[in-house]
Amino acid sequence: MEIMHKLPKVRILLIMLLLPICTSCSSHMSFLKSENQPPTEEVVSEEAVSVQSSAASGEEIAAPARIEEEREIAASIKIEGEQEIAILVKDEGGRGEEKPLHPSEVSENNPLPPGPQPQKKSDQEMLDSALEFCETANYFWERGELDNALNALDQSYSLILKVNPEDGAEILQQRDDLRFTISKRIIEVYASRFTVANGYKKPIPLVMNRYVERALSLYKGRDRQFFIDAYVRSGRYRPAIVSALRDAGLPEELSWLPLIESGFKIRALSRARALGLWQFIASTGYKFGLTRDQWVDERMDPEKATQAAIGYLKELHQIFGDWETVLAAYNCGEGRVLRCIRTQKINYLDNFWDLYPRLPVETAWYVPKFMAMLHILSDPEAHGFDLPPVQEEIETEQVAFDKQVHVKAVSKHLQVPYELLRDLNPALRHSCTPSRPYALKVPKGKGAVLLSELDDIPVYRPPVPAYVVHRVRKGECLSLIARRYRTSVRAIMALNGLNSSSYIKVGWRLKIPTRRTYASLRKTSSPAPSRPQVKGRAIEYVVRKGDSLWRIANRFATTTEAIQSLNNLNTTRLHIGQVLLIPQEATNLTGIKTRPDAVCPSVSAA
Repeated sequence: MEIMHKLPKVRILLIMLLLPICTSCSSHMSFLKSENQPPTEEVVSEEAVSVQSSAASGEEIAAPARIEEEREIAASIKIEGEQEIAILVKDEGGRGEEKPLHPSEVSENNPLPPGPQPQKKSDQEMLDSALEFCETANYFWERGELDNALNALDQSYSLILKVNPEDGAEILQQRDDLRFTISKRIIEVYASRFTVANGYKKPIPLVMNRYVERALSLYKGRDRQFFIDAYVRSGRYRPAIVSALRDAGLPEELSWLPLIESGFKIRALSRARALGLWQFIASTGYKFGLTRDQWVDERMDPEKATQAAIGYLKELHQIFGDWETVLAAYNCGEGRVLRCIRTQKINYLDNFWDLYPRLPVETAWYVPKFMAMLHILSDPEAHGFDLPPVQEEIETEQVAFDKQVHVKAVSKHLQVPYELLRDLNPALRHSCTPSRPYALKVPKGKGAVLLSELDDIPVYRPPVPAYVVHRVRKGECLSLIARRYRTSVRAIMALNGLNSSSYIKVGWRLKIPTRRTYASLRKTSSPAPSRPQVKGRAIEYVVRKGDSLWRIANRFATTTEAIQSLNNLNTTRLHIGQVLLIPQEATNLTGIKTRPDAVCPSVSAA
């Protein structure tokens, strides 16, 4: 019984001895278990927070492959405690010696020595590198990789910024030249980006509203034949216009603008004195480089007028930004459209149809007609049109020479139709080249023929004009003007559409018919003398009522042929008041009334 009573005490003593040993074993087992188990959700969340904080601070996050690679490198250089690192340690005297250092001794107090620093480039080497980046940008630009080209140019510019501004003049000159090249290339890249940018819709929207529907009904009805004829003529000029628009980066739909402007007629003239395919007035044509003088008017030259129109359209698009408003401004002028925009009570939100009711009637019809034309050309069958084939484009070449010749004479030597050669050179106002160097267009293959035949083509002598313009001055009358120019009052009235011979105004410009050199415009207020003026072997005679060429010849003892030859008359028809030169010695002219005594009616000064 005593033994049984002692057993519980021994058991309690053993438990107290084994309890510390079991506790230490359990702690060791828990440590091993924590090493083998994956991280808990709390640890993962802490890592995610650390990644987000690093990303927010701008630090780069290494890719998983990079992390594994770094771990392999760290494992390969891990020192187990048996290897040592030799570092250079300096004593107090400044003498250095290599001392083995255990990895455990490497700390903040004993850091590893820094690695070798990269050598700094000289300014010339940085400029050479910048030039290489510039050439790389050119390579990317030619391949159409515009973003890569801009990045290379940015790298090049960042290098030239590192050049010391206190270097020699040669280095600074190279830097400035390279800076200019980079800036020019950037402009070219952005310009090409604008040119080659392709959107999902056309730059000129095909709008359909009640205004466009009215223009469509107009083309389907009254103007149907005009539309078809203009479409046929477009084949001769439109290919060159499309090519020029494509080179300029403008929409190709603008190549149909001459159909609205002129019907593709190169000599079309409007009531506002606008001329040519693109209907330029004189001032606008002069602004964009079109020459206009006595012999040449380049508004009728299709190629030069197209380049001027492209320049004008570009300028208008920079002002307004949308092509519908640009078309309206092309028709009535940018000043008129800008005034309409300023008079609006609300801000102009780049919507042409908000501006439409305020435009002139002709301009308001202009844009809907252009939209209707684009609708028809995009789907002719849907609008009831069966378009015929267009005219073929004529290939030409230019021959420059300094000789005034007539186009008809050139056509004979080249054996080409005169009408064809005249249409190839519509800028020639009188179908003859000016008296200065000029480039004449001829069919392709005829340039060498013209150069070989140029010496045989006669020089063209312009004829005396059929009329001259006279400005009426105070104290003049029609009879006085007729005598001065050796013509008749009736001829002046017929040429100028006058109903009365006694009513003219100061400042009027009258067309005076003439067939030869006229008298000098010296001012005179007194009437002409009644006796004939003797000029060598010729006298002046004023034709009166009842006179004929035969009677005058008999009166002065001469022949009708002599009078006609001296006065350059083609017929025997005479007019009352006409002044004739009579080939005869004036010996005894008394009794011959050569000029009727008449009093000139006063000129109205109103």
